[in-house]
Amino acid sequence: MNQTIVGTYNYFNDYFELTKPTIGLLVIFTAFASMYLAAEGSPDLDIVLFGLVGIGLASAASGVLNNYVDRDIDPLMRRTKNRALAAGRVSSASVLFLGFSLALTSFIILTTFVNLKSALLAIFIIFFYVAIYSNWLKRTTYWCTEIGGIAGALPPLIGWIAITNSISWEVIPLFLLLFLWQPPHFWALALLKTDEYKNAGIPMLPVVKGELSTKRRMLVYTIALLPVSLLLCVMYEVSLFFYIYSLLINAIYLFKTLTFYRSEISRKASMSLFSYSILYIFLMFGMLFFIV
Repeated sequence: MNQTIVGTYNYFNDYFELTKPTIGLLVIFTAFASMYLAAEGSPDLDIVLFGLVGIGLASAASGVLNNYVDRDIDPLMRRTKNRALAAGRVSSASVLFLGFSLALTSFIILTTFVNLKSALLAIFIIFFYVAIYSNWLKRTTYWCTEIGGIAGALPPLIGWIAITNSISWEVIPLFLLLFLWQPPHFWALALLKTDEYKNAGIPMLPVVKGELSTKRRMLVYTIALLPVSLLLCVMYEVSLFFYIYSLLINAIYLFKTLTFYRSEISRKASMSLFSYSILYIFLMFGMLFFIV
């Protein structure tokens, strides 16, 4: 009986992990922060509920379909070889079916209970992430992380459109914040996996341009986050406290990136910077709940 329960748990857990739930959490959080900001602190609860469910399902669909596209290269890397599809614990057909089912469900929910514009943008993000980034850019150019970051920076726009049914220049800093944050966040770990990417034939920046060039770009992107953060403060006319708050968490991020730039690549250094980058983006978007 216990073996049956464990087997059932592992079966469903394999499919759950295909959805990349940690990424989904970030997507939902940033979209919700954008909704809250767009509604000036009082969003319609039905819109929020159905909007976040639809956005979460779209994120899950992207993760599942990414696993399907990468089924040939995932077994070649230690980081990904134990994924359910790469390890052969689930079939390609079932993964493809699940991915399209999640995408369709997301579209139906957003169209029915939120608005068509948010649904279309969600489908565009899935297409961009899976077809443009995973299937093309990731396999052909070291610019993949930067260009592919467009998809990862769009969830706040879905949240904004869900509330207002339109796009506004006021949400642009949120897009820029996520867009600029993603490359250094990703490269902090990618530098540890350079040999794996090389062996799998994936032309990531550390593979093509090397460690020093990657570190320099990380520094550039981290520096660029500061004026975007200040722009956000200016646009929403926040109090002095939030200027200081923003400057502080950006200064810590920049300091940690500088330290990483000057040090040898190690798991400890990479994980320290990677972990703070996650905290950074949650702190920045968390600020939005207090400025309206």
